[in-house]
Amino acid sequence: MTDSPPVEIAFLGGLGEIGRNMATITVDGRIGIVDVGVLFPDSDHPGVDLILPDWSWLRPRADDIHALFLTHGHLDHIGALPYLLRDLERNLVVYGTALTVAFCEAILEEWPDLDRPEFRVIAPGDTITDGPFRVEVVQVSHSIPDGVAFAFHTPHGLIVHTGDFKLDQQPLDGRPTDLAHFARLGDDGVDLLLADSTGAETPGHVEPERSIGDTLRHYMNDVTGLVVVASFASHVHRIQQVLDAATAVGRRPVFVGRSMIRNMAIASELGYLHYPMENAVDPRDVERFSRDQLVVISTGSQGEPFSALSLMGSGDHRWLTVGESDLVILASSLIPGNENAVFRAINNLSRRGAQVVHKGIGRVHVSGHASADDLVLFHNIVEPEYVIPVHGEHRHLAAHARIATSTGCLPDHVLVCEDGDTVLLENKHVYRGESVPTSHVYIDGTSDDVGPALLRERRRIGEDGICVVTVTLDEKQLTLAAPVTVIQKGVMYGDSANTLLAAIADTVTTLIADVGQSVRADQDGLRQRIVQTVATQFNRETGRRPVVLPVIQHV
Repeated sequence: MTDSPPVEIAFLGGLGEIGRNMATITVDGRIGIVDVGVLFPDSDHPGVDLILPDWSWLRPRADDIHALFLTHGHLDHIGALPYLLRDLERNLVVYGTALTVAFCEAILEEWPDLDRPEFRVIAPGDTITDGPFRVEVVQVSHSIPDGVAFAFHTPHGLIVHTGDFKLDQQPLDGRPTDLAHFARLGDDGVDLLLADSTGAETPGHVEPERSIGDTLRHYMNDVTGLVVVASFASHVHRIQQVLDAATAVGRRPVFVGRSMIRNMAIASELGYLHYPMENAVDPRDVERFSRDQLVVISTGSQGEPFSALSLMGSGDHRWLTVGESDLVILASSLIPGNENAVFRAINNLSRRGAQVVHKGIGRVHVSGHASADDLVLFHNIVEPEYVIPVHGEHRHLAAHARIATSTGCLPDHVLVCEDGDTVLLENKHVYRGESVPTSHVYIDGTSDDVGPALLRERRRIGEDGICVVTVTLDEKQLTLAAPVTVIQKGVMYGDSANTLLAAIADTVTTLIADVGQSVRADQDGLRQRIVQTVATQFNRETGRRPVVLPVIQHV
């Protein structure tokens, strides 16, 4: 028993979606943050570049934040770091492994005016002792090197946060998930387990990363033209496999995409990527080589519109083209929400004559997340008293909850949470707390005040178009001083559009004449009348309701 306040865990992102991973653990009034990631937008977020967790709850408590603990270097776990540093307006101590810290520093190079945090490099097996936090660093394998889990020893019990992990016992870097370390933690008694759920619906055991090497070589062997492999820019293990296959068939790599070039240079410098980088070909020099001598390693595996792969598919890349006799391999997972963009990229590449291979055709991708049977084994090793599934859509969390109960955890000791939920650990018992404010924060260029209302308006413009009605009134008489003009974009096309716009102009002209002078003097009221009248006429004539923008000017 202890008299210290309960330990509070708050979830600010990553529960109910793949991305925006962020949680806080508060011990004796001091706050530790675990990960600070981004979510990439889909077609429901027009104009949005990134989606962040909502940490407004933390801002008034910025002085209580003690440290940030990063599990690994994927953007859905570290990508929001500069925004957090900007908003908190204070330096932080940031713990991460060597590759994770290097990727963070590379991100912050694009924020030259931002104060740098105090990075502290950690390694598996370390124990961090900092203020009220005593944290063991546990080695895990994932689709990126240098991933770790954290075991927080608190006055009220032991909390284990796995980060993203899988049970690859023959990883390329020889660093498997340290099940012996997890077993020792289980022997000590894990009171609360926060564990990766992304693969919980997938039966069986996840295949080892090295299993796709032969497949890559097989496909490359049969190609007489250019080979293009698209992958995440942080997937160092996958790129190592591609480089090994390229070497085996006598091809030289061409790294394409800003983040790919940057990350591979970092990984090579730190010893995580084993290839003589001086052998790589600059994209500007590809014309000096025969196409059967090269393999392009590119970003764009999610069909991002301006990525290198999409530009190749549309024929707009500055230096690279694809066509007959070429092969494109999508060596990555398909993030939910990106399906249409990926299929569009595949179709564009196929239209140019290239053969496209993805994980639905050949074994060119394996998951970085533990599958169902892996999670069963893991739970039996750790034997947690309480479990909260994290990192996944709700269906993944629910599947993980069923695994937890099937391995002996009491049903009321398995809590399926959502973003904004908090739980309290008190004397080895876990119970729900009061929720904290949370939402999605949308980043559009340099603006981060894009809210749901604006997104709804953008979607509506995209679906139904926009109509601008300009009314010019005499400043003194408040009568029409010029004909009403109506223009539209995205609603109709052709002569029928001109006919309808003329009819709408007549309707608005009649409206201005019929309303009293007091209504014409009230600009807000007049705008509302115009919007209602025009929207009704559009809906009656076309079945659509475009966004109506009235412009009232005085002369």
